[in-house]
Amino acid sequence: MTRKRFLSPLTWPVLSFAAVIAAGGLLLSLPTCWQANVHHSFLDAWFLSTSAVCVTGLTPVDISAVLSPLGKGVLLCLFQLGGVGVMTYTSLIFLLWRNHVPFNSREAVGQALLWGDFSLPAFLRQVLGIMLGIELVAAFGLWCHDPVFFHPFSAVFHAVSAFCNAGFSLCSAGLMPWRDDVVVNIIIACSVFLGAIGFGVLREFLGICTGGKMGAPSARLSRFSRLVLKTSLLLVLAGFVSIFCLEYFREGMQLQYHSPWDLAGVVLFHTAAARTAGFATVDVATFSQASLMVLMALMFIGGGPGSCAGGIKVVAFRVLVGYIASQFRGDRQIVLEGRGVPAENIARALTMFFLYATTIVLALFLLQMTESDLVLDHARQNMSQGGLLFECVSALGTVGLSLNMTSALSEPGKGILMCCMFAGRVGMLSLLMAVQSLQAKKPYAVAEAQLPIG
Repeated sequence: MTRKRFLSPLTWPVLSFAAVIAAGGLLLSLPTCWQANVHHSFLDAWFLSTSAVCVTGLTPVDISAVLSPLGKGVLLCLFQLGGVGVMTYTSLIFLLWRNHVPFNSREAVGQALLWGDFSLPAFLRQVLGIMLGIELVAAFGLWCHDPVFFHPFSAVFHAVSAFCNAGFSLCSAGLMPWRDDVVVNIIIACSVFLGAIGFGVLREFLGICTGGKMGAPSARLSRFSRLVLKTSLLLVLAGFVSIFCLEYFREGMQLQYHSPWDLAGVVLFHTAAARTAGFATVDVATFSQASLMVLMALMFIGGGPGSCAGGIKVVAFRVLVGYIASQFRGDRQIVLEGRGVPAENIARALTMFFLYATTIVLALFLLQMTESDLVLDHARQNMSQGGLLFECVSALGTVGLSLNMTSALSEPGKGILMCCMFAGRVGMLSLLMAVQSLQAKKPYAVAEAQLPIG
């Protein structure tokens, strides 16, 4: 009985991600995954595995310089698995081997990828078809545009990294050499955006474009898809305007950017990528503190439910905004896209916000201790509180942007970020529900009494 509860549909995704991270850590610990004469630690290998499976992109080493071709291939497989979700692949294996999917896997995939009833076998085929189609088109575009650097493996690596919102690059400087390359910027940004809106939305788009022959049999976008797209585009627009104004009127802008158009291109790319992926065309540390605050807000919100992105998700953010607005208006109900929001959705959105905010504060508190002379013999240099906060938000949001602090963290500090990445990829609400499923339900309720609040 205990074993049955432990391997419930709510705990299976958590265990699956943990198992893949462990397997990836063991593989990346092999000497053949590293260049000859390169010293690597066991912790760095596990950090890379966690970052890849959790599609974060934070790395304590330069993967282009220290990993062997085999190591890069292992890394590619890990963030491909993590991007789509271990549960999707597990269910697909059951589907191919047994021609049916166990109820546990069906329920878990349904909770992780799409809310509502659906045909799981058809859904899995469509997910893999959409994923591979987008990645192949992006890889082909990169290869045609720059076949020297984006050779076949490099093109596939960056295309998969972009769609899965992983943010890994085979260039030591990331995408900085392509800062002014419009084609590369568009391909990467579009791939990141498509991977961040969720498979449910992509299925509906496919169904509309093919007249219902493929994807979801929809004649128009559902309320959920409209909410995700509108909120995502609004966040990109608001982030772009905010950061552009902050950087444009900042002293010394003319020295860093060739023109306002150059600044606009850089800001637009980072606004689109910052919510979900850690690609950067400039050193993020050069942004003003106010701009970094905007980026942290975008990373905290993240992408759409059932997507490769992390964060509290755009639907939860929209529900929270609607809840606050309704409190000011004195309304008893939140109305989004013409329909009221159930109280259960509001409670979940508030819970997610509280859990993510609390986790960030706790992680920052622990990092302040591990990177100071409380734990170390001497405090780490250039470890500002704002920089550590940025690392925490980036890790929990599975984004991967960094202020160049990841490699300088102590071993306990790296362990804290690994926990943040895992919690952010599995989902704080999923972790909470998994813990709840292991608890015995109380057969009674205590009498309620009003308390003065505020």
